[in-house]
Parts: sequence; C-alpha cells; structure tokens
Amino acid sequence: MPQNTRASTTSRVVLLILRLRIFLALFAVLIYFAVTTERFLTVNNLLIMAQHITIFGILSIGMTLVILTAGIDLSVGSVVGFAGMVAGYLIMEGIPIGDQVLFLSVPSVIAVTCLVGLGIGLINGLLITYLNVAPFIATLGMLYVIRGAALLSNDGSTFSSLAGHEELTNTGFFVLGSGTFLGIGTPVWILAGLTALAFVLARKTPLGRYIYAIGGNESAAVFSGLPVRRVKLFVYAFSGLCAAIVGLIVTSQLQTAHPMTGDTYELRAIAAVVLGGTALAGGRGTILGSVIGACVISILNDGMVMSGISNFWQMVIMGLVIIFAVVVDQAQQRLEKRVLVSI
Repeated sequence: MPQNTRASTTSRVVLLILRLRIFLALFAVLIYFAVTTERFLTVNNLLIMAQHITIFGILSIGMTLVILTAGIDLSVGSVVGFAGMVAGYLIMEGIPIGDQVLFLSVPSVIAVTCLVGLGIGLINGLLITYLNVAPFIATLGMLYVIRGAALLSNDGSTFSSLAGHEELTNTGFFVLGSGTFLGIGTPVWILAGLTALAFVLARKTPLGRYIYAIGGNESAAVFSGLPVRRVKLFVYAFSGLCAAIVGLIVTSQLQTAHPMTGDTYELRAIAAVVLGGTALAGGRGTILGSVIGACVISILNDGMVMSGISNFWQMVIMGLVIIFAVVVDQAQQRLEKRVLVSI
C-alpha cells in the first residue's frame, strides 16, 4: 500500500474515533466507575444519576442553541434558582389582589414560572441584539441580577414544604419532579420531549438552518437577509425557558425553593455542550451530542462523589475535562481539513 494511501486511511480512522468521542467517553466512564465503585450500578444510584442527567440535559439543550449562534448564556444557573423561588412564592404566598390573596393551581404556577424564565431570556436577547452588548457581558450581568432577585424574593430564606393545601387547590406540585408515567419519571419524559423538539427544530426547520448559518458567519447571514435578531431572541428565550423548567423540576423534587439553587449549573451545561462536540465559535454541533455530554458530565460527577474524591479535585478534573474537550475538538477540525485536502 502506498505511503500516502496508508496515511490517508490512518487519518480517516482517527477522524472517525474523534467524531465518536462522546460515545466512547460515555462508555469509558460507565465501565470505569462500575468496576471501581461499589453500588454504582444499583437501582437507587441509577435513579439519582437519571435526575442529574435530566437537569443538565435540559439545560444543555437551551445552551446548545445559544452556542450554535456563537453566543453564550451564563445566566441559566441563576434563572434555575429564581424560577424555583417564583414557584415557591406562588404556592406559599399567592398573589395579593386588594384585600384578597389569589392562589394559583399547580399548572398555572408552572405556566407563570416558565413565562418568567422565557422573559428573562428575552431580556438577554434584547440586550445582545438591540443594545449590542456582548453575550458574555450581558448574561454575566443577568447572572448577578437574577441571583440577587432570587435572594431578595424572600430575604435569602427558603420556601419549604411546597405540598400546597387542598382547600386552596394548589396541591400536586411534587408530580413534576417525582411523578412517573409508564414507570418512567416525569423529568425524563420532559427531557425526551425537549430533546425531540430541539432536534427537529435544529435539523428540519428553516429556523434551525438560520441558527447554524448565524453561528457559521453572522455577517453573511445579515447580508443574506436572514432574521438574525429574531433568531437570537428566540434562542435566548428558549434557553431561559429550559432553565425555568429545570428550576421547577429541582424545586418539585426537593419540595423546597432555595435562592441559591442552580449555582454553577451554567458551567456544567457549557461543559456538556462542549464535550458533546458543539463548537464555542458557533455553527457546528448537535442536540443529541449535548445531551450525551450531559450524561457524561453527570455520571463523572456522581462517580467522583461515590469514589470519595474531594470537591477540590472534582473541580480540577472537571476543568481538565473541559480543556481536553476543546483541544480534541480543535484537533478534529484540523484533521477534517487535512482529509478534505487529500481527497
């Protein structure tokens, strides 16, 4: 076999491995912790991991659409906490109307909270698209604003015992985070539904093509007449909605709303998206890859906890994973160009 042909074949094999790296990483962490950690594959632990995967999977879906447009959303963790506090306030305190207090049903509480998350995302989008604030700065500022609002909502205290009251017709909030349907947890169904929706949107609709086009070359998208501002407003609003849903799920599972819920969740969501193969520069990535990335991040984190690894080392390892994911992604891009040139 000629040397050039042999080198080309090797490059193609390496490129295939790099493209499948997220599946290989998922398989590797599962095997490693299954072998080295007792009780890792027990039913209880798998259920706990499923909850964590659901949380970061939903966040990663919204984050993926944002990053595909070459943006970033650092506010999602704060939105998670604020959404929980909104739900807790509505269930425990109700809405004062004159001398009366209106208590909403649980579906109405969920709807209002989702609208709040969507509204915060729209504010992020407006700052970025109409005031030309850099996405990093706009969402970093909103991170502090929303976290502060969550703390102010109940003077830094929690809303506990969110079971509601029969006479107020606001019971049943626990079903969102702890209920089951056909033996599968409600959050898993929510993740599956959002994954399917985002996949179809990104791959099968004009809006999805616009998202990829804007991330690939925003200037060309503008000159092509694409609705760049409206697309960006949508992706940030959708990211805020996903964060609100996560806040509702976590609060429902704990039956307690805490203002610091979701702290650093944005970093894990970004890590999942990067690990799943989405380029931070935008224009390249998949929803499924990000969800699998969330699986890897969640399993890695839970496995390290069960292995007794200290929080300090967990932070170091998580940071190294993110750096390694970016380095591998850059290597894949260079190798793809080299293979294309050799064709």
